[in-house]
Amino acid sequence: MTVTADKVKELREKTGAGMMDCKKALSESGGDMEKAVDLLRQKGLATASKKASRAASEGLIGSYIHMDKLGVLVEINCETDFVAKTDDFRELVKDIAMHIAAANPTYVSREEVTADMIEREKEIYRAQVTNKPPQVVEKIIEGKLDKFFGDTCLLDQVFIKDPEGKQKIKDLITEKIAKLGENIVLRRFARFQLGEGLEKSAACES
Repeated sequence: MTVTADKVKELREKTGAGMMDCKKALSESGGDMEKAVDLLRQKGLATASKKASRAASEGLIGSYIHMDKLGVLVEINCETDFVAKTDDFRELVKDIAMHIAAANPTYVSREEVTADMIEREKEIYRAQVTNKPPQVVEKIIEGKLDKFFGDTCLLDQVFIKDPEGKQKIKDLITEKIAKLGENIVLRRFARFQLGEGLEKSAACES
């Protein structure tokens, strides 16, 4: 089939991939835009994995304040100061800071969750499942554990600005790695809510 220049341009604007890569992806997908995006994302994943071992010591500390009552600081690293100053990277930092404000994650990644916490969650899930074969119980537990990570771990959370509710924060970062050509690492964050914990302290003192 013939791939039009307009479609190639649209796919390039959506993904930031090169013109030839966009044309090839559209050809392979039979002109289906969403399939072409998926193909480029898969290639981006491969690109990102190659860059993951590279040092990322530059970057930005971004902030987001909501109604003067909720504040977020987030550090996201890249490899060079040049990329840190690009609009794409700054947009990524801003979007993730806003996401943290709205989604209130507890951890950056599932690797930060302690073994004790994971075991505690598993015990709770195990107690909820009765009269099931052991192998079925374990599958149910793994499914619930994945949901737990999706609720509490920033990289596993679904990006609040994704209209389809499918793109996770780690996917968003991977797309930027593929587009900007550098390793990007979400290092840490802090979230502050006005008055948080004060009621509990007052109750303890009374």
